[in-house]
Amino acid sequence: MAARKSSGRKRYGKAASKRVESAMRRRKKGTLKSGRSGKTVKSRKQAIAIGLSEAREKGAKVPRKSSGRKRSSGKKRSRR
Repeated sequence: MAARKSSGRKRYGKAASKRVESAMRRRKKGTLKSGRSGKTVKSRKQAIAIGLSEAREKGAKVPRKSSGRKRSSGKKRSRR
């Protein structure tokens, strides 16, 4: 058999998808709270982050967080 070529995209498990879906519903309802402060979450992005975080805690298949890579800015210019 030929080896399968992996596509460069991230793969999330079904359980992770369910958790995010649940977090989005709770956000829409107005019952989704953030961690320490306990404030109501209104941001879509924050709701997704909370859903993924919950999925990670439960052991669902969630790709690792991408660490901020440093970009090389090319040649540095000298100022006179």
